[in-house]
Amino acid sequence: MNRKHFILQSAAASVPILIAPLKVLAKNSEDPEPYKLDAVKEFVIAGHGKLDKVKAMLEEYPNLIFSRYDWGNGDFEEAIEGAGHVANKEIANYLIEKGARPNLFVLTMLGETSIVKSVIEKYPSLLTAKGPHGLSLLHHATKGGEVSRELLDYFKSKPPAQHSFNVFST
Repeated sequence: MNRKHFILQSAAASVPILIAPLKVLAKNSEDPEPYKLDAVKEFVIAGHGKLDKVKAMLEEYPNLIFSRYDWGNGDFEEAIEGAGHVANKEIANYLIEKGARPNLFVLTMLGETSIVKSVIEKYPSLLTAKGPHGLSLLHHATKGGEVSRELLDYFKSKPPAQHSFNVFST
């Protein structure tokens, strides 16, 4: 028995007149079922490069936009992050327009220089942060192409100890 049902039963036993309003309250406050992992995974995969599928899935399940899939060992990824590390600007921008929460990695790929630089200046340790799959800001700046060129140069100008290089970093 969950807390809501316990309260409902307790109140109903003591004050019968409250039964109907409490049943409505209990019904409206039920926790919704989580999305199936397969649907979340499918949406995150679509975020890498299938705009039509992203649109169709969001039409059916609007909150997928906030869902993250765990690829294992805590490697969580949202659809917008998939678009970010493969440089799919069209999907990233579409998801942002629909309410997705862009992060520093996606903003780097999109070439949002003033935003990214101001965050790095305030929190320089984020230069070594890792995104999904352990991909660095340097990776995202490289993938972003010409729109991210200034950020790429900015990251490379930082002392080497501040860089986050790995096999995926370029």
